[in-house]
Amino acid sequence: MSAPPTGPAPAAAPRRRRPLAVLAGCLILLAAALVAGVRALGQEPTVTLLANWTGDDERTFRQTVLAPFEREHHIHVDYQGSSAESQVLGADVEAGTPPDVVVLTGPGELAAYARQGQLKQLDGLLPRAGFGASWTTPLDGHVYWFPLKADLKSLVWYPAGTDEQQLAAAARRPGQWCVGMGSGATSGWPGTDWIEDILLQQSGPDVYQRWARGELPWQSTQVKDAWTTWGRMVGAGGDPALVRRALKTPYQDASEPVTRTPRGCMLEHQASFIRNQPSWKKADGRYVPSARLVPGAKADDAWEVSGDLVALLHDTSPAQTLIRYLASADAQRAWAAKEFSFSVNAAAQPAPSAWGAAWHRTLAATLLDDHAVHCFDASDAMPPSVRDAFAEATIEYLAHRDHLDALLKNLDALRRTPDLTWLQSVCDRTS
Repeated sequence: MSAPPTGPAPAAAPRRRRPLAVLAGCLILLAAALVAGVRALGQEPTVTLLANWTGDDERTFRQTVLAPFEREHHIHVDYQGSSAESQVLGADVEAGTPPDVVVLTGPGELAAYARQGQLKQLDGLLPRAGFGASWTTPLDGHVYWFPLKADLKSLVWYPAGTDEQQLAAAARRPGQWCVGMGSGATSGWPGTDWIEDILLQQSGPDVYQRWARGELPWQSTQVKDAWTTWGRMVGAGGDPALVRRALKTPYQDASEPVTRTPRGCMLEHQASFIRNQPSWKKADGRYVPSARLVPGAKADDAWEVSGDLVALLHDTSPAQTLIRYLASADAQRAWAAKEFSFSVNAAAQPAPSAWGAAWHRTLAATLLDDHAVHCFDASDAMPPSVRDAFAEATIEYLAHRDHLDALLKNLDALRRTPDLTWLQSVCDRTS
């Protein structure tokens, strides 16, 4: 609101202007009523969208991404946000009422829907050079999804002021790792992230990709070594208080002990999005590549990545328009800037000065580095039944380290289930 004018009071406005002001106000109200009426009558095109953003994230997404789309294209977006979007989508598909567009984190889940004929091809709707191979993995020769935002996962966060010696010492003590396995219906995924990343760093992209596409057994030496390395690092089956803390703590609260005096833990293996948690903001969190702290790491510049992937279920004109918009540099840039995450669309990158903190700039550069190897989160790329069993197995192993052989045997039996859809590529290149 403008400040009131200073000096002598202005002369009163002539009375003849009042009807014009009233008329203008009436026209504004009429216009608003017409927009509401058009929507109520279903005359304005509508597209339905299901994603996992709720609360503040949903409000930000609506304001920075959806509102500009609605204004420009005169298409209403009926948005539904749910932290249990996989379950919601499954129920909607079963009922025959799926949304027009969905955003999911798992290409493995999307691949299963594509094989069922639920997804529509995006080949002609995406920018030609917008996204790398690990982000738009073809299925049967066609592209069915693309990333709206991306995150880097092969990271270990620590408080500012920690020197190299302190970092190395903390990494050898299970109690210094901030671990939270809780995540509602998807609890256990922080453990899968650990094991996937350890396998990638110890055995390289070739082995990682063979395992992610169902070819390398869970009982193989490489995969078993990744599990046991994680177990030693975080104290699986050890100190009951430590194990109980990890099992009971939601992943978003795992770093809270970092801010205590004395600190309850010092290191967190977690994706780039965790830096926006209050505890890491307070501790001025810094990161090192996980390869520097994983015992036996041999991979050269290999990174696990993840993303929120957009897919099309109804091939309508409004839905196609939304797909093109979400894949555009403008939409990707707007969401990445507000969400404090990243776009892997090279055209969507802001000016270097807009990235702010050094840690943010370096992570953005790593995601776009053509010389690095980027491998998509393996469990997210696996068939949903395998992904879910993997997450449950990490919880069981953390509590009972001696159950590992049985857990890996069960996962191998599940891997051999007929008619599962496995992606043939999860890395943009291998070593």
